[in-house]
Amino acid sequence: MIPWLKAGNTAVVTGGANGIGLAAARRFLGAGMNVLIADCDEDAMRAAVDKLSTGTGTLDTMRCDVSDPEQVERLRAHAKDRFGGVQCLMNNAGAALGRPEPWEDLATWRKQLEVNLSGIVNGCQAFVPIMLEATDPVAIINTGSKQGITNPPGGYAYNLSKAGVLAYTQSLAHALRQRSDCPVSVHLLVPGFTYSNMIARFVPEKPPGAWTPDQVAEFMVEALGRGDFYIICPDGDTSRELDNRRIQWNADDIIKNRPALSRWHPDYGAEYEVFIKG
Repeated sequence: MIPWLKAGNTAVVTGGANGIGLAAARRFLGAGMNVLIADCDEDAMRAAVDKLSTGTGTLDTMRCDVSDPEQVERLRAHAKDRFGGVQCLMNNAGAALGRPEPWEDLATWRKQLEVNLSGIVNGCQAFVPIMLEATDPVAIINTGSKQGITNPPGGYAYNLSKAGVLAYTQSLAHALRQRSDCPVSVHLLVPGFTYSNMIARFVPEKPPGAWTPDQVAEFMVEALGRGDFYIICPDGDTSRELDNRRIQWNADDIIKNRPALSRWHPDYGAEYEVFIKG
């Protein structure tokens, strides 16, 4: 049972016009919640309104670039004025903005961090104070990535932004846990391979192993019901057991002083395959 997931309560979902954010909004509305979708794509928000059945809750939208703290503050003010309070903040807005090398394209590195990491920090800075005023349980859900945990080669800037989301969300959860009778729980959503709009731009048909955003949202709600902090989603290609082994190998790089990202190092390929197979 999720105490805040009920009729009359309000959820704010950034990046809510498509993908996982839209699927989560659909679940919240289905429970009778009011939902405020924030997105920087106004056309996508209009399309989202057409796709969602509002049920007994109220659906609202607002354009917001989460990398701009002033716009996020206006989002918070609008949510409070319109609905009185916020019982769920889902910091879901994110982007993959190219794959520069670690020493190249500073503008892309900065923008990636501003959207994926600063966007979540901005959301919490704006909303946590009003959520701390709640007398009943409320929740914050930050969307991370497995790439922020295992750091695979290639999307270096994206990986860094999502590693920051992991560290920030852990810190937020710990800090709030120190407060007496704190009403706010914090959760890290880590999707698996999900066929979202970001993927559909490059792959016209859903791969068999990919989950749909609705599957991710359903898994998320089940995990929230258990009170999970780490909501690490499997998919059709990757089980939780395989995720666990990949995460363990990555952590052991530090403990065993192996080369950086040894999972992809030619000298450790055979050892890694044996480890993965158990």
